[in-house]
Amino acid sequence: MMYKARLFQSFFKATAVIPQRFVFRLKVFREDRRVQGRHIKGPAIIVSNHLSVYDYIALIFVFFFRTTRGIAAEVLFCKNIFLSLFLRLLGLVRVNRGEHDFAFEDKAARILEDGGIVVFHPEGRVPDQPGDVPPLPFKTGFAYLAMRCGVPVIPVYTNGRVFRRGRCVYVIGTPVDVRSLCRKDMSENENMHLIADFMRNRIQELERYSDERG
Repeated sequence: MMYKARLFQSFFKATAVIPQRFVFRLKVFREDRRVQGRHIKGPAIIVSNHLSVYDYIALIFVFFFRTTRGIAAEVLFCKNIFLSLFLRLLGLVRVNRGEHDFAFEDKAARILEDGGIVVFHPEGRVPDQPGDVPPLPFKTGFAYLAMRCGVPVIPVYTNGRVFRRGRCVYVIGTPVDVRSLCRKDMSENENMHLIADFMRNRIQELERYSDERG
């Protein structure tokens, strides 16, 4: 499956590289380009805020020279058969949120063990309900996976401007070794929430960085 996703994403990038310039109008900043740029070496988890259903596609072009495998909710696969096929060809990993589905973690772990990149949007949904203040609280799935596989977590912020005025901005943060955040006086569950809150704060810092850069 890793090979098929890499092959299809390469084809998709080659055919959509020009049109995506008009759709996403990407502007990418690096918090510290000496530490982390648009090319990621080795396995990693990308954690990003979630403002648009197009976030999965945009990230493919942000990290153009790597194959990124997103974790996507079942609702996207149920919209229609053509969208479902497209997402599967891209290599997105389906998670059934309402069924306490943890099978996706084993699939994601295999991707990382093969040297791949897994993308999480830990808010779990787009913040489009009355009273929502983005970013929403982060779920802990990515934290368990990072601890299990011992891979760095890269925070990424986006303003989500797709098909809207202005440019779609992404800010790539510096990688985090989440194991260094864990405290011995806390339970595993408490540490996972500690990591989730830390990464949410990091993305808010990247948002402020984006505002400062204009």
